Amino acid sequence: MTPLAKLNARRTSVDDVFDYLYDEIISLRLKPGDKISEAEIAAQFGISRQPVRDAFNRLANLNLLLIRPQRATEVKRFSMREIVKARFVRAAIEKEVLRLAAERCTAQDGKSLDAHLKRQERALEARDTDAFGILDYEFHETLCRIGRVDFAFDVIRAEKSKVDRLCVLSLSKEHRMPDLVADHRAIAAAIQANDPDRAVEHGMIHLSRLDETIAHISANHTEFFEPE
Repeated sequence: MTPLAKLNARRTSVDDVFDYLYDEIISLRLKPGDKISEAEIAAQFGISRQPVRDAFNRLANLNLLLIRPQRATEVKRFSMREIVKARFVRAAIEKEVLRLAAERCTAQDGKSLDAHLKRQERALEARDTDAFGILDYEFHETLCRIGRVDFAFDVIRAEKSKVDRLCVLSLSKEHRMPDLVADHRAIAAAIQANDPDRAVEHGMIHLSRLDETIAHISANHTEFFEPE
Protein backbone atom coordinates (compact mmCIF):
# COMPACT_ATOMS: atom_id res chain seq x y z
CA MET A 1 0.00 0.00 0.00
CA THR A 2 1.37 3.43 -0.95
CA PRO A 3 1.84 6.13 1.74
CA LEU A 4 -1.09 8.05 0.22
CA ALA A 5 -3.30 4.97 0.29
CA LYS A 6 -2.34 4.39 3.92
CA LEU A 7 -3.22 8.00 4.73
CA ASN A 8 -6.59 7.68 3.02
CA ALA A 9 -7.22 4.38 4.82
CA ARG A 10 -6.86 6.18 8.15
CA ARG A 11 -9.74 8.55 7.40
CA THR A 12 -12.88 7.96 9.40
CA SER A 13 -16.51 8.97 9.15
CA VAL A 14 -15.75 11.56 11.84
CA ASP A 15 -13.19 13.14 9.49
CA ASP A 16 -15.70 13.15 6.62
CA VAL A 17 -18.43 14.83 8.67
CA PHE A 18 -15.98 17.30 10.20
CA ASP A 19 -14.54 18.33 6.82
CA TYR A 20 -18.00 18.72 5.28
CA LEU A 21 -19.40 20.83 8.11
CA TYR A 22 -16.20 22.86 8.44
CA ASP A 23 -16.41 23.84 4.77
CA GLU A 24 -20.13 24.61 5.08
CA ILE A 25 -19.52 26.88 8.08
CA ILE A 26 -16.39 28.61 6.81
CA SER A 27 -17.98 29.28 3.42
CA LEU A 28 -21.09 30.69 5.14
CA ARG A 29 -23.37 28.21 3.44
CA LEU A 30 -24.20 27.54 7.09
CA LYS A 31 -24.55 30.96 8.68
CA PRO A 32 -24.02 32.07 12.29
CA GLY A 33 -27.10 31.06 14.27
CA ASP A 34 -28.21 28.30 11.87
CA LYS A 35 -29.33 25.13 13.65
CA ILE A 36 -28.05 21.69 12.69
CA SER A 37 -29.21 18.26 13.77
CA GLU A 38 -27.13 15.21 14.67
CA ALA A 39 -29.89 12.94 13.37
CA GLU A 40 -30.16 14.75 10.04
CA ILE A 41 -26.41 14.76 9.43
CA ALA A 42 -26.18 11.07 10.40
CA ALA A 43 -28.95 10.24 7.93
CA GLN A 44 -27.27 12.33 5.23
CA PHE A 45 -24.02 10.36 5.62
CA GLY A 46 -25.67 7.02 6.33
CA ILE A 47 -23.84 6.59 9.64
CA SER A 48 -24.67 6.38 13.34
CA ARG A 49 -24.98 9.51 15.47
CA GLN A 50 -21.77 8.89 17.46
CA PRO A 51 -19.29 9.94 14.74
CA VAL A 52 -21.48 12.97 14.04
CA ARG A 53 -21.37 13.83 17.74
CA ASP A 54 -17.56 13.49 17.69
CA ALA A 55 -17.33 15.78 14.65
CA PHE A 56 -19.61 18.30 16.38
CA ASN A 57 -17.30 18.30 19.40
CA ARG A 58 -14.26 18.97 17.20
CA LEU A 59 -16.05 21.90 15.59
CA ALA A 60 -17.11 23.19 19.00
CA ASN A 61 -13.46 23.13 20.09
CA LEU A 62 -12.74 25.48 17.17
CA ASN A 63 -15.52 27.80 18.36
CA LEU A 64 -17.54 27.05 15.24
CA LEU A 65 -20.46 25.22 16.89
CA LEU A 66 -22.44 25.90 20.05
CA ILE A 67 -23.56 22.64 21.67
CA ARG A 68 -26.13 22.93 24.44
CA PRO A 69 -27.69 19.99 26.32
CA GLN A 70 -31.35 19.41 25.44
CA ARG A 71 -31.27 22.24 22.92
CA ALA A 72 -30.50 22.43 19.21
CA THR A 73 -26.86 22.69 18.18
CA GLU A 74 -26.22 25.85 16.20
CA VAL A 75 -23.45 27.46 14.21
CA LYS A 76 -21.71 29.76 16.64
CA ARG A 77 -22.11 33.46 16.20
CA PHE A 78 -19.07 35.72 16.10
CA SER A 79 -17.71 36.87 19.44
CA MET A 80 -15.94 40.22 19.47
CA ARG A 81 -13.88 39.08 22.46
CA GLU A 82 -12.71 35.97 20.59
CA ILE A 83 -11.95 38.04 17.48
CA VAL A 84 -9.84 40.51 19.46
CA LYS A 85 -8.05 37.62 21.19
CA ALA A 86 -7.38 35.82 17.89
CA ARG A 87 -6.03 38.98 16.29
CA PHE A 88 -3.72 39.63 19.27
CA VAL A 89 -2.32 36.08 19.24
CA ARG A 90 -1.85 36.10 15.47
CA ALA A 91 -0.05 39.44 15.54
CA ALA A 92 2.37 38.23 18.23
CA ILE A 93 3.15 34.97 16.42
CA GLU A 94 3.30 36.39 12.89
CA LYS A 95 5.69 39.19 13.83
CA GLU A 96 8.26 36.61 14.87
CA VAL A 97 7.53 34.37 11.87
CA LEU A 98 8.02 37.28 9.46
CA ARG A 99 11.21 38.38 11.17
CA LEU A 100 12.69 34.87 11.03
CA ALA A 101 11.53 34.33 7.45
CA ALA A 102 13.26 37.53 6.35
CA GLU A 103 16.45 36.59 8.15
CA ARG A 104 16.53 33.02 6.82
CA CYS A 105 15.11 33.37 3.30
CA THR A 106 17.28 31.71 0.65
CA ALA A 107 17.21 32.17 -3.12
CA GLN A 108 15.18 28.97 -3.43
CA ASP A 109 12.73 30.22 -0.80
CA GLY A 110 12.35 33.41 -2.82
CA LYS A 111 11.43 31.39 -5.92
CA SER A 112 8.82 29.53 -3.88
CA LEU A 113 7.26 32.85 -2.86
CA ASP A 114 7.21 34.02 -6.47
CA ALA A 115 5.41 30.83 -7.51
CA HIS A 116 2.82 31.39 -4.76
CA LEU A 117 2.23 34.96 -5.87
CA LYS A 118 1.65 33.88 -9.47
CA ARG A 119 -1.03 31.44 -8.34
CA GLN A 120 -2.67 34.15 -6.23
CA GLU A 121 -2.66 36.54 -9.20
CA ARG A 122 -4.38 33.90 -11.34
CA ALA A 123 -7.05 33.47 -8.65
CA LEU A 124 -7.47 37.26 -8.54
CA GLU A 125 -7.87 37.47 -12.32
CA ALA A 126 -10.48 34.69 -12.20
CA ARG A 127 -12.17 36.26 -9.14
CA ASP A 128 -11.96 32.82 -7.56
CA THR A 129 -12.35 33.56 -3.85
CA ASP A 130 -12.41 29.86 -2.91
CA ALA A 131 -9.04 29.26 -4.56
CA PHE A 132 -7.62 32.42 -3.04
CA GLY A 133 -8.74 31.34 0.43
CA ILE A 134 -6.73 28.12 0.06
CA LEU A 135 -3.74 29.97 -1.36
CA ASP A 136 -3.82 32.45 1.52
CA TYR A 137 -3.38 29.59 3.99
CA GLU A 138 -0.58 28.13 1.87
CA PHE A 139 1.20 31.50 1.72
CA HIS A 140 1.26 31.85 5.51
CA GLU A 141 2.32 28.22 5.86
CA THR A 142 5.18 28.89 3.43
CA LEU A 143 6.32 31.87 5.52
CA CYS A 144 6.53 29.59 8.55
CA ARG A 145 8.52 27.05 6.56
CA ILE A 146 10.94 29.71 5.31
CA GLY A 147 11.40 30.91 8.88
CA ARG A 148 12.13 27.26 9.89
CA VAL A 149 9.24 27.39 12.37
CA ASP A 150 6.72 25.10 10.68
CA PHE A 151 5.05 24.43 14.03
CA ALA A 152 3.99 28.08 14.28
CA PHE A 153 1.48 27.54 11.48
CA ASP A 154 -0.57 25.27 13.75
CA VAL A 155 -1.20 28.28 16.02
CA ILE A 156 -1.83 30.65 13.10
CA ARG A 157 -4.27 28.21 11.50
CA ALA A 158 -6.17 27.75 14.76
CA GLU A 159 -6.54 31.51 15.25
CA LYS A 160 -7.41 32.09 11.57
CA SER A 161 -10.22 29.54 11.78
CA LYS A 162 -11.95 31.73 14.38
CA VAL A 163 -12.34 34.61 11.95
CA ASP A 164 -12.24 32.92 8.55
CA ARG A 165 -15.96 33.40 8.09
CA LEU A 166 -15.40 37.15 8.36
CA CYS A 167 -12.69 36.82 5.72
CA VAL A 168 -15.21 35.15 3.42
CA LEU A 169 -17.59 38.07 3.87
CA SER A 170 -14.70 40.43 3.22
CA LEU A 171 -13.66 38.71 0.02
CA SER A 172 -17.15 38.31 -1.41
CA LYS A 173 -18.76 41.57 -0.37
CA GLU A 174 -15.98 44.11 -0.07
CA HIS A 175 -13.80 42.96 -2.95
CA ARG A 176 -10.60 43.04 -0.91
CA MET A 177 -8.70 40.44 -2.92
CA PRO A 178 -6.58 43.03 -4.81
CA ASP A 179 -5.48 44.61 -1.51
CA LEU A 180 -4.63 41.23 0.00
CA VAL A 181 -2.60 40.13 -3.02
CA ALA A 182 -0.77 43.47 -2.98
CA ASP A 183 -0.01 42.92 0.73
CA HIS A 184 1.38 39.47 -0.02
CA ARG A 185 3.59 40.92 -2.76
CA ALA A 186 4.97 43.53 -0.34
CA ILE A 187 5.58 40.93 2.38
CA ALA A 188 7.32 38.61 -0.08
CA ALA A 189 9.51 41.42 -1.43
CA ALA A 190 10.66 42.35 2.07
CA ILE A 191 11.42 38.73 2.93
CA GLN A 192 13.30 38.19 -0.33
CA ALA A 193 15.32 41.34 0.47
CA ASN A 194 16.13 39.91 3.93
CA ASP A 195 14.56 42.97 5.56
CA PRO A 196 12.87 41.87 8.83
CA ASP A 197 11.58 45.29 9.86
CA ARG A 198 9.88 45.92 6.53
CA ALA A 199 8.45 42.38 6.49
CA VAL A 200 6.87 42.92 9.90
CA GLU A 201 5.58 46.35 8.88
CA HIS A 202 3.79 44.99 5.80
CA GLY A 203 2.61 41.93 7.73
CA MET A 204 0.87 44.06 10.32
CA ILE A 205 -0.72 46.22 7.62
CA HIS A 206 -2.01 42.98 6.08
CA LEU A 207 -3.43 41.78 9.38
CA SER A 208 -5.11 45.15 10.02
CA ARG A 209 -7.20 44.76 6.84
CA LEU A 210 -9.62 42.75 8.92
CA ASP A 211 -10.33 45.63 11.32
CA GLU A 212 -12.44 47.58 8.85
CA THR A 213 -14.19 44.41 7.77
CA ILE A 214 -15.10 43.58 11.38
CA ALA A 215 -16.48 47.09 11.94
CA HIS A 216 -18.49 46.96 8.69
CA ILE A 217 -19.97 43.51 9.29
CA SER A 218 -20.74 44.09 12.97
CA ALA A 219 -22.63 47.26 12.03
CA ASN A 220 -24.57 45.69 9.15
CA HIS A 221 -25.06 42.11 10.35
CA THR A 222 -25.72 42.31 14.07
CA GLU A 223 -27.54 38.95 13.85
CA PHE A 224 -24.16 37.27 13.19
CA PHE A 225 -22.69 38.41 16.51
CA GLU A 226 -23.16 37.32 20.09
CA PRO A 227 -24.58 40.01 22.39
CA GLU A 228 -21.74 41.50 24.41
